[in-house]
Amino acid sequence: MRTEKPSLSATLADNLAKQITDGLLRAGERLPSIREYAEANGCSKNTVISAFDVLTANGLIEPRRGSGFYVSSVTAPPLQTEDAPTLDRAMDSVWLMREQLQSKPDFLNLGEGFPPMAWLEDTRLDHFHQRVVRTGVASLFRYGSRFGYLPLRQHLQQKLAGYEIEAAPPQIVLTHGANQAMDMVVRYFVRAGDTVLVDDPGYYALFGKLKLSGANIVGVPRGVDGPDIEALEDRLRTHRPKLFFTQSVGHNPTATDISAAKAHRILQLAEAYDLIVVENDSLADLKPRSATRICALDQLRRTIYIGSFSKSVSAALRVGFLACDAALASDLADVKMLTHVSSSEYCERTLDAILSDGHYLRHTNRLQERLKRATANGVDILTGLGAEIFKVSDQSLYLWARFPGRDDSIAFASEMLQRHVILAPGTIFSAQANRVSPWCRFNVGYLGDTRFSRALDG
Repeated sequence: MRTEKPSLSATLADNLAKQITDGLLRAGERLPSIREYAEANGCSKNTVISAFDVLTANGLIEPRRGSGFYVSSVTAPPLQTEDAPTLDRAMDSVWLMREQLQSKPDFLNLGEGFPPMAWLEDTRLDHFHQRVVRTGVASLFRYGSRFGYLPLRQHLQQKLAGYEIEAAPPQIVLTHGANQAMDMVVRYFVRAGDTVLVDDPGYYALFGKLKLSGANIVGVPRGVDGPDIEALEDRLRTHRPKLFFTQSVGHNPTATDISAAKAHRILQLAEAYDLIVVENDSLADLKPRSATRICALDQLRRTIYIGSFSKSVSAALRVGFLACDAALASDLADVKMLTHVSSSEYCERTLDAILSDGHYLRHTNRLQERLKRATANGVDILTGLGAEIFKVSDQSLYLWARFPGRDDSIAFASEMLQRHVILAPGTIFSAQANRVSPWCRFNVGYLGDTRFSRALDG
């Protein structure tokens, strides 16, 4: 495979780093302004900002309010280029997670896992800081409860009731996002060699957690209305697993929702085979409340519900939660205490203030309306480009699609990356390592950007 050409921002960062380490730019020296650099290099200001961000992160330059950027007076290590866009290493779940955490103004990230920032900005997190400080300044200097901030758990009790899931505060544990909730469940239940069932395709980060635990990951094929029930029963009979991780609503990556009939049948099988179903509902705020959820049918007897606000408020807050039987919730809170002591009460108080504000309901309603329009537009764009869509959804952050003649999504993603378009190839979402897949996950919030169609044209 060819070595990927560095982006313009990475090239600018490398050139400036070399000038600093070679002594051409000395400690304390003021750099030209962002506008001047952009004009001199024939690029956008965002490209220069991205380069300066890299240099700042590596300690080579430092910003000074109202004055600009200066060469750092502290000797810094050589510039790290480990996140440069390259596919010399195999595309895997860690690669995709790296891509999600980077800001690349000159790349179109159709594999992005979150809604566009503009969709979330009206939550205005800065408005809530003073309210949080006024209501509990003393507690902000201590660890919080192992369960998490009680008023927020009481709010979540009301939120879950809206999904017809009854969960009292002692059944709810706050976490650092949905990912920590999954990690706690894996730590509690899974030992090396245990078989765990997952959606296939499914959530790539979960597969990484299970691999770290030494689990035997077995996929259950995902259809347009939920898991393949015959395949699920076969795997239950063969492997006798403890856990099945699934996503009923707005499934990542296929955009499918489970049918009520399949949800009922899954619970019957869970009872027959002593199975616990872990339902990841991290996209709940983007979907109708009336959607079928397995936990609503089971009322947390054989189910664990996982939720998050990363997609509807801010991923930076890192607030998620799980809900389950009270005795299990206490045990999982102990796991959380042993591994992280507590979650962030400051972030939990901030989210509680947001949920207490009447603006939040209006925000989620607007978010869903935006998503409906973007989904319809995304369907039109993909079909217009000749793609086959796995399930045409009325309202979903993702669409799962494939293009004729593009039978290997890794090769397709590699080709697009060379044209500054980042895709989420289907192979990453497969429970079977190295399985060739023609499918890719597309974020509907970015499909309207014409750079994709131009990249397809070559």
